[in-house]
Amino acid sequence: MDGRAVHVRVSGRGPLAVLSGGLGCCWFDWDPVVPLLEPHRTVIRFDRPGHGLSQLGSEPPTARGEADRIAALLDGLVREELVDGPDAEAPVTVVGHSIAAFHVEAFARLYPERTAALVLLDGSTEPQARPAPARAARDLTARTVGAVLAAAGLPYLLGPSARRAVAAATTLGHRDPAPSELVRRCYRTGRMLRSVLAENTRYLDVAAELDALRRTTPLRAPAVVLAAATRPGGRWLGRQRELAELIGAEYREAVPAGHLLMWDRPEAVAGAVLDAPRAQRP
Repeated sequence: MDGRAVHVRVSGRGPLAVLSGGLGCCWFDWDPVVPLLEPHRTVIRFDRPGHGLSQLGSEPPTARGEADRIAALLDGLVREELVDGPDAEAPVTVVGHSIAAFHVEAFARLYPERTAALVLLDGSTEPQARPAPARAARDLTARTVGAVLAAAGLPYLLGPSARRAVAAATTLGHRDPAPSELVRRCYRTGRMLRSVLAENTRYLDVAAELDALRRTTPLRAPAVVLAAATRPGGRWLGRQRELAELIGAEYREAVPAGHLLMWDRPEAVAGAVLDAPRAQRP
């Protein structure tokens, strides 16, 4: 796509479901969920630029850009005949975890004719967000810091350890359940560090862009919000419920579960995807 390699995995059968992971996540973070979906859905997992095995992108992330990326990915899969048959041209279910909730909601709003359902998994929520100042300077700083740290070998030395620490803090088992070989392969690279810095730098800008879309571009697809928490109640679940109310989505909870609920509660994630009502098309 745009001259850069995008890593994608396609499996299963039936209507298409596109899975997009959170900040710093890779395709294998969906491994516990995929077998539950494959009998009922054609499952498409992809790594955003710099994540997993995908090449680093050339432009900073935007909500529209990530929505366009999903559309281009679907077009590419059809063109390369990696998906075919009547389901290839039918609307898809888009599933976004954490920061990717911004991206898939933007897709659903900008491509309503291509969206069957929207599923947000413990999605980032920043209602009424405002872009942070000095965007160009922030982008330059992120690129410079990423390049310097990558050249110094920091990702190779500390990347896998940082991944394991974050996963341990966001799963019930307090450990990273991902295969060690894949963690080393993906998180020792400078491109992962640089892509995470780029996405984090643009976080508020993307949130503000989506907030503007919400005011001008209606969401026509049915939606489900699945929130995760280690115990009932609390401020985070309240924010997730507000997100569901804001976009008119069905609200569900996966409790107990950490933020990486794909590992902690794969059956709840699969249930949200499979049970999501699909938009009716003429």
